[in-house]
Amino acid sequence: MHNCLDNLIEIQKEIQLKIIDTNNVTQKPKIIAVTKTNPIENILPLINYGHLDYGENKVQEALEKWESIKGDFDHLNLHMIGKLQTNKVKQAVSLFDYIHSLDNLKLAEKISNEQVKQNKKMKLFIQINIGEEPQKSGVYISDIKKFYKSCVEGLGLNIIGVMCLPPNNNNSSSYFSKMKNLKNYLNLKELSMGMSNDYLDAIKFEATYIRIGSKIFGKRN
Repeated sequence: MHNCLDNLIEIQKEIQLKIIDTNNVTQKPKIIAVTKTNPIENILPLINYGHLDYGENKVQEALEKWESIKGDFDHLNLHMIGKLQTNKVKQAVSLFDYIHSLDNLKLAEKISNEQVKQNKKMKLFIQINIGEEPQKSGVYISDIKKFYKSCVEGLGLNIIGVMCLPPNNNNSSSYFSKMKNLKNYLNLKELSMGMSNDYLDAIKFEATYIRIGSKIFGKRN
């Protein structure tokens, strides 16, 4: 078996053990295999195994890699997890199924307009700047209710959940707890959080999508 497939199966086992440990057996988080910088030959073992969810950070790389694959495997779910520039929205709406990085009103308006043109409804996560870090993208907690209302009522967007990139300060659990509360506050179903270094912590706080790259594919060059 290819290493990346071994790694994925091991992660799935770890997650199941964590779910049993938290006594929340109805929890079924989905693993987004983050494929950025990986060639297709590294990804095909997972596709052939039946894994469904894949994440990319850049629209151009995703187009080059996934456009033909999605034609052959139209059941796959492709997630845009990186910063999305407004000039890439047309291509992103065409290729991706989920966008996890909705972080400002201008982007929301652009997605709304593009969805109408392409007759396609995207599944969207609002990115929360949960650590209130000025260098990071995301909506501040104090603005979240107003932003959510503008997206849903004003623009007709399909907001399914919230997403975060917590500060890298070994205190993920406190931010994940806040995210769980925000998800519940907005009465949303999905919660996108947790990466290779903290996905088991994210499971404790009911993450529904976790984004794992290096722990599946190895360290990037």
